[in-house]
Amino acid sequence: MGLLDQIQFRKTGTEPPQSIEINERNEFLVAWPGVLSVVPALRLRDACPCASCIEEGTGRKILDTGSIPADIRALEVRPVGSYAVQVAWSDGHSSGIYSWDTLRRICGVDAPAPGP
Repeated sequence: MGLLDQIQFRKTGTEPPQSIEINERNEFLVAWPGVLSVVPALRLRDACPCASCIEEGTGRKILDTGSIPADIRALEVRPVGSYAVQVAWSDGHSSGIYSWDTLRRICGVDAPAPGP
């Protein structure tokens, strides 16, 4: 019997949204069970969690919001496994991975209580 056979895995994290769409105003429409969040592209880009935008050791934001073009838009939204999406932005940035927990926080949706 291997080590992984001895460990009980619990499902952790947040369930994915039901859908993610981008409207004509470059807003992200993120549907969670019972909630539709509308997130401007600028707000999502400004909240990028990558190491280029957030200092890894301290969590301090290093991205200058003023450096983001006002007309920023998503060029592509790709799934990352079953836990996140990655956005390629019109300003050339594409290294941010938005986990479901991060996306819920940006959307202003309270995360559900952890399961048993």
